[in-house]
Amino acid sequence: MKQMIAVLRRELVGYFATPLAYVFIVLFLFSMGAFTFYVGNFYEAGNADLSSFFGFHPWLYLFFIPAISMRLWAEEQKSGTIELLMTLPIPLWSMVTGKFLAAWAFTGLALFLTFPIWLTVNYLGDPDNGVIFASYIGSFFMAGGYLAIGSCLSALTRNQVIAFVLSVVICFLFTVSGLPLVLDFFSSWAPKILVTTIASFSFMTHFEAIMDGVIDLRDIVFFITLISLWLTVNAIVLDQKKAG
Repeated sequence: MKQMIAVLRRELVGYFATPLAYVFIVLFLFSMGAFTFYVGNFYEAGNADLSSFFGFHPWLYLFFIPAISMRLWAEEQKSGTIELLMTLPIPLWSMVTGKFLAAWAFTGLALFLTFPIWLTVNYLGDPDNGVIFASYIGSFFMAGGYLAIGSCLSALTRNQVIAFVLSVVICFLFTVSGLPLVLDFFSSWAPKILVTTIASFSFMTHFEAIMDGVIDLRDIVFFITLISLWLTVNAIVLDQKKAG
């Protein structure tokens, strides 16, 4: 555990060692605000809620999260520091988990900094803050899911661009798998149980359930299980590279 925390601290400090972290946060906050108030027609809707804000999270994460995760392992491989990391007396799971948690904490910080939007809706009306809080929790776990996928795919290549593209594609599939367009395609020929299974893998399905204000344990378990699975594959990929 101490070794994992050491990796987490090293990685988290590393984010703020360059201007890239600050640029990312500014772009993230600007995009969230622009999509909420302009694209989402927040003022025109006249509703004291943040449905327009959270509704764009999966689609913004689809590009912002891979931009964070693409460097986690690809950069280590390109610079050659991966060999040094593998020789350190640190369990592989500590490195994988530490790097992931650092990226997740950084993402959580960026998400937390959107709180002025929450304050704005409270100033303009009387929203259900319980629903908003639940949506923030759901958004944080969904971001963790995207990050776990991106971290695993980053370990497959030393090229950050390839890692980014692969992450976007796989995350996109997990995002849209529960949409009516996809389900209607499968329901025309596939068994109902298969259609239900495909829908159950959708980030949108689980996140929208949490956006209704109910933090169902099944939705949280889904994200935790998915994160654990991808991090396990991440460790296996790195272990195979080490053995090779």
